[in-house]
Amino acid sequence: QVQLVESGGGLVQPGGSLRLSCAASGSIFSINTMGWYRQAPGKERELVAHMISGAITNYAESVKGRFTISRDNAKNTGFLHMNSLKPEDTAVYYCNADIRTRDNWLRNYWGQGTQVTVSS
Repeated sequence: QVQLVESGGGLVQPGGSLRLSCAASGSIFSINTMGWYRQAPGKERELVAHMISGAITNYAESVKGRFTISRDNAKNTGFLHMNSLKPEDTAVYYCNADIRTRDNWLRNYWGQGTQVTVSS
């Protein structure tokens, strides 16, 4: 009954910016953690950024200083602000969250993925 719906991906020129969003809906009591992952062609999925209860826990070295993870708790929505984008950032980006449901189960969920393409 819980779903993560991503938006904000698309085509952007090198040096540009995008903001990805991840809206959680369903029988949600709380979102304990939220993170963003990405998978480029021919590569394994990697962690981009992770946040626990409003505290930033980790950024990939390749995105530090350029990407920022945030949350709007009232709207059960997470964001990934991406600045100074590089062609190497091209990937499918996935939202991931540990969500406590209203029946008190803590479960992990993935979004469907959104394509980010950085190209001139």
